[in-house]
Amino acid sequence: VCVCVCVGSFDVEMSVGFIGAGQLAHALVKGFTAAGVIATHKITASSPDTDLPTVSGLRKMGVNFTTSNKETTGKSDVLFLAVKPHIIPFVLDEIGPEIEDRHLIVSCAAGVTISSIEKKLLQYRPGPRVMRCMTNTPVVVREGATVYATGTHAEVEDGKLLEQLMASVGFCTEVEEDLIDAVTGLSGSGPAYAFTALDALADGGVKMGLPRRLAVRLGAQALLGAAKMLLDSEQHPGQLKDNVCSPGGATIHALHFLESGGFRSLLINAVEASCIRTRELQFLADQERISPAAIKKTTLDKVLQQPGGSGLGAGSRSGISLFNKSNSGVKKN
Repeated sequence: VCVCVCVGSFDVEMSVGFIGAGQLAHALVKGFTAAGVIATHKITASSPDTDLPTVSGLRKMGVNFTTSNKETTGKSDVLFLAVKPHIIPFVLDEIGPEIEDRHLIVSCAAGVTISSIEKKLLQYRPGPRVMRCMTNTPVVVREGATVYATGTHAEVEDGKLLEQLMASVGFCTEVEEDLIDAVTGLSGSGPAYAFTALDALADGGVKMGLPRRLAVRLGAQALLGAAKMLLDSEQHPGQLKDNVCSPGGATIHALHFLESGGFRSLLINAVEASCIRTRELQFLADQERISPAAIKKTTLDKVLQQPGGSGLGAGSRSGISLFNKSNSGVKKN
């Protein structure tokens, strides 16, 4: 058994690799295997940090794990780049000589453009097939939200293959690449907004006397039910909101409090802040401030804590001046 995706009238069998073995890789692998589109023995993942909980999880699922990105590349046909944006340039320099005609490169890194990846890989071979996607962690329960854009040298069949893979773990559609940063701010970061809202809703329930476990369950079910209602309806979310509000009732009083606190503006600003930070991340990746040697020896977070990682801070400040001169209040995201 192996990856089996129907493209047109043909069954295409191939192996899949993940450069990076963090939360995203773990979520995608778990979603793919739950959907039955990939057997874990046909998946290879690599990371320099073997102590990550996600590495243990991947190993338990039967995924081939290695510390060598080159080995992952050699064993894969579809190669997902699931590392931090800052690291992408160094990963590409490492695996570039290993890329062959069969490889489809799929970048999941926020803010990193197709052209920047193609530019790097063109140093090693002509016509690299590159695609860029933005997904989110609910792929782990096959309820992800994914968009993708096609690179200069990628073929129509490549897009169909990626879309069928990602559609097996949720919603997936193709978009123009210049929309992906906004998608990152909305659905890419969206689960964190939802979890934060749910945590606060549960706190409210506890304040009013509900047991914590029940409060979390009721809050989660309310959000799940509302989302399903909206997706199954052709009504505007504002109309569905109005349907819950009885004249003079409890819900409209609660909504007044949300409006008074700037609830809508906070969410709009959150999407904007995430989008702006995504653009900054591309700027940082272009600077290539972290040495390849440092990245091979440690994880990004550890590099940032070292004196040698201070270049990122300077790059970040430069990025803010480039992308968000009038919104310095949202630079810490």
